[in-house]
Amino acid sequence: MKKWLLLPLLLSAVPATAQLVDTFADGNFTQDPVWAGDVASFQVNAAQQLQTNGPAVIGTALHLVTPCAATTGTTWEFWANLKLATSSGNYADVWLMADQADLKATSTKGYFVRLGGAADKVSLFRKDATGSPVYVINGLDGTLKSTNNNVVRVRVTRTTQNEWKLERDLAGGVAYVSEGTGTDATHQRSAYCGVYATYSSANSKAFYFDDFRVTDATPPMLVKATVPSAQQLDLVFNEAVALGQAVSNYRLTTGQAAIEAQRDATDPTVVHVTFAADLPLGTVTVEARNVTDAYGNVAAGPVTATVQNNGFPVTPKLNQLLITEVMADETPVVGLPASEFVEIHNPSATALLDLAGVRLLKPGSNTAAVFPTGAVLLPGEYAVVCGSTRAAQFVAYGKVFGLSNFPSLTNSADQLILRGKDGRTLFEVSYSDTWYKDTRKKDGSWTLEMRDASNPCQGGENWLASLDPSGGTPGRRNSVQAANPDREAPKLLRALALSATSVRLIFGEKLDSTAAATPALYTLGQGPAITRAAPVGPDFRQVDLVLGAALTANQPVTVTVQRAVDCAGNAAGPATSATFALPVPVSPGDVVVNEILFNPRSGGVDFVELLNRSTNYVDMRGWQLGGPKTDGSLAWELISAEPCLLRPGQLVVLTTQPEVVQTQYSTNDPAAFLALSALPSYPDAAGLVVVADALGQELDRYAYTEKQHLALLDSRDGVSLERIRATGPSLPVNFHSAASSVGYATPGRPNSQQQADPTGTGILTLEPELFTPDDDGQQDFTTLSYQLDKPGYAGSVTIYDAQGRLVRRLVRNETLPTKGFWRWDGLNDQNQKAAVGYYVLLVELFRANGGEKHEYRKTVVVGTRF
Repeated sequence: MKKWLLLPLLLSAVPATAQLVDTFADGNFTQDPVWAGDVASFQVNAAQQLQTNGPAVIGTALHLVTPCAATTGTTWEFWANLKLATSSGNYADVWLMADQADLKATSTKGYFVRLGGAADKVSLFRKDATGSPVYVINGLDGTLKSTNNNVVRVRVTRTTQNEWKLERDLAGGVAYVSEGTGTDATHQRSAYCGVYATYSSANSKAFYFDDFRVTDATPPMLVKATVPSAQQLDLVFNEAVALGQAVSNYRLTTGQAAIEAQRDATDPTVVHVTFAADLPLGTVTVEARNVTDAYGNVAAGPVTATVQNNGFPVTPKLNQLLITEVMADETPVVGLPASEFVEIHNPSATALLDLAGVRLLKPGSNTAAVFPTGAVLLPGEYAVVCGSTRAAQFVAYGKVFGLSNFPSLTNSADQLILRGKDGRTLFEVSYSDTWYKDTRKKDGSWTLEMRDASNPCQGGENWLASLDPSGGTPGRRNSVQAANPDREAPKLLRALALSATSVRLIFGEKLDSTAAATPALYTLGQGPAITRAAPVGPDFRQVDLVLGAALTANQPVTVTVQRAVDCAGNAAGPATSATFALPVPVSPGDVVVNEILFNPRSGGVDFVELLNRSTNYVDMRGWQLGGPKTDGSLAWELISAEPCLLRPGQLVVLTTQPEVVQTQYSTNDPAAFLALSALPSYPDAAGLVVVADALGQELDRYAYTEKQHLALLDSRDGVSLERIRATGPSLPVNFHSAASSVGYATPGRPNSQQQADPTGTGILTLEPELFTPDDDGQQDFTTLSYQLDKPGYAGSVTIYDAQGRLVRRLVRNETLPTKGFWRWDGLNDQNQKAAVGYYVLLVELFRANGGEKHEYRKTVVVGTRF
């Protein structure tokens, strides 16, 4: 008998339909075609049949396979004789389709015909990767009931519609009788066909096989099309197609012709078809003509497949994937699930975003929530992102991504970042509960919503509390959505030296990171050249400049930005500039407490204002602010973990909520505020403010009490204590209540009660000689300054009215430095306002060691305003 093999990946010059034929007429099974497996346990006998020849051991299983890729539109035929009594331990499986070469492996998938078994029948089974085989066609019981001669010829047909038919001839001829039909489309791929025999010890040579023939006489069918890229379609056929694919065979129904057609290197049923231009969005229909399968069958066509093209998923870039809603405080419940979440949005009208590998995280965290492979966001689509255990709560709101390691959201303020799988920043938001602009909703259960998605760079000006009665709008258009364009150019707020050759610029809003990386945009007046500019992520509000030479310490330098562009495209012009210097080490007394609010009004917060009264530029990185604990020790809070330059004469306001302080008090310099995560406790009655540098060196301390306030005040709530003389000591005599005319505090601007050092000569200087103690910020007190010729003096100051009556014992036997001052606020010893009129200040100075004593009199007038 003649035998031949048509390999599944080759085409004959003459069309053929038989994929596999083997009658073993050549006396072997090791070539043309090659069978592999338990080759030592099989033989071709004298009758030119394949026969088992395995070990005589109970429970033995043998197999052989040969390559065969036939699937649908195929007929399988074979002859067999089981010269034994079939049973549950003695049967043969003839595999028509198998995805791998090891038929003994439990993970092998495909279809096989079972001969024998406990029911002594011929049946068709499907085998999945897990579980027991299942019937496709359950044959008639008892058809193979001979104890020593079960001859059968089998024919199995599978149509292109996945309809199966099982036939057999128990005489071994071709007078086939049907065992039934069935429909099953589970497995569409095959790599092998083969035989599998299991037996008891007496039946090791009782299995005979012959006349294998696999025939595919049907042309290929186009099953489906997919869109893997903007200009490519992947066409999936029901069977392997010819290796060489004519590009002219493929086009769109719109007339757009393909420029390339290539069969997949590993899956012969797939053809990659490429077009010169992007595929149209929406419904796309492709035509295929004259497609030949691997066995010579031609589908003249046209055959078509339709696919919905929503656009090829693209990797999002900066601000192409947004966070548009944040639920940080989920209780008490208003209407939404009691769970933290954020909403993401694809603002594009055409781009389909591929979220695979995108990470949601908070800076400094070691973990991130990672979007899985296959995660996409359609054009204009919103989706909820939450913890993996909370996803079920949001199913009713649309698309939900439940991610492991979803970050815990801080109620008051936090920073969230979306990073691409390549590590680049896609979006950043640093939200705050002040963005609610609604004191009721900031207490919980309401979301923050972005107003204008076309303005993603802006901060609090582009966010509001949700207006939806449920508390938010997860998965849909925001309730506060409205046009809110950014038309403001970026402003350079300040500059500081990170090192002798590195300078950091701080801007008021996010920059275009690409434009900001151009060194030519920056110049240093009278300074070294700039060799590199590096925008600092994730928010790109800062740019680090690398210098070609070192800066001189404490030497002011002006940096000029010729043109800065924010991420909304607004460009700064004319040039903006800032002055800075390489800082020098700070010394005690260089920086002092200049103002403190320790008893804020309702809804307010404490603040401490520092003043750099030296001529040096200093860096506050690592500095700490101290306050008393109940046990008398000090509690410390970090002022700045990052470099923070303080120039000569500069003020800086330390508080936990700058926006609250700025709302309650007038200020013209928001950049003077530095937000701290916490302040030490500063009790209303009395406390201590201490400032220390990064090495723990104490720079200043000021002990305050509420009694240092002007006694005439109706209320001390919201009234700060201000330093009077910058160069004076941090003692009660040098502090006074802020004036009512400035709103009772001056954070970030000159003190309402500040006073310059006296310029007069002599031992005593009184200024002003007429004052009006009404806390209006204008001559609210008089100051008596002294300059002594030598140390060792003690002094007393007593105040009398014009009739010589005692009004106030201002100072009693106080040990004096050689230079200082006393302050009289116009109150008597009973803390009552002195009457309008003339008063005499009697000053007594004496030195115990030298026996010296001096008396001086100064006249002052207490006035009033009408």
